[in-house]
Amino acid sequence: MKDLSLPPLFTACPVADDPFGAARSKAIQGCDAGLVTYRLGADRMQAAIVFAPEVALRDAMAVLPTCGVGFQNALGALAPPEVGVHLDWGGTLRLNGASCGHLRAAAAHHIPEEEPDWLVIGLDVRIWPENAETGQNPDQTALMSEGCADVDVSDLLEAWVRHTLVWINRWNDEGLAPLHKAWTGLAHGVDQPVTRGAVSGDFIGVDERFGMLVRNAGGTRMIPLTDLLET
Repeated sequence: MKDLSLPPLFTACPVADDPFGAARSKAIQGCDAGLVTYRLGADRMQAAIVFAPEVALRDAMAVLPTCGVGFQNALGALAPPEVGVHLDWGGTLRLNGASCGHLRAAAAHHIPEEEPDWLVIGLDVRIWPENAETGQNPDQTALMSEGCADVDVSDLLEAWVRHTLVWINRWNDEGLAPLHKAWTGLAHGVDQPVTRGAVSGDFIGVDERFGMLVRNAGGTRMIPLTDLLET
């Protein structure tokens, strides 16, 4: 396996198992932002990035859709043009409509108004179907099932980090409007029924902080991105 080539200020750290958990542990211990833990297995590509936000958690959570758009850009540049990549609000990554993996998030605390010391975003993508049933389930897929046999997973991981950094820089320079537009164009499930916890209704889009807007007979409810944080 080749060494990863990452942008300046990012550091590659291969791990034997659970890059997301490893990144959380290293963040708690005070590692520098930009650490990228990863495991490129035969069946799954797993990675995580440690961020050090300088804004309140409710604003910093926009890094989750940022990483989603970064993944779409990365795979879009490497995969055949007929492979469509879309994003669920909850972090699911979709190829040609079916789930191929997910993004997840953890932070130093869950207080929306306070700046977290660290924020970790994890990526988990299926390379090969996990079993025969995955190949038969129309809602489950993998890179190799969607014509991505020529995509090198090391290249994909490098591209994910690079494209994510591009969007973070745009966020810093231009605000969230360009990211909001890009993410909305890739969103899966808009105008469809959804249930998040005790809230059910139609998913009608997101607010300025990417909170999920759900409309039902009682009105419109907003579910903040911070609800996706893992404990």
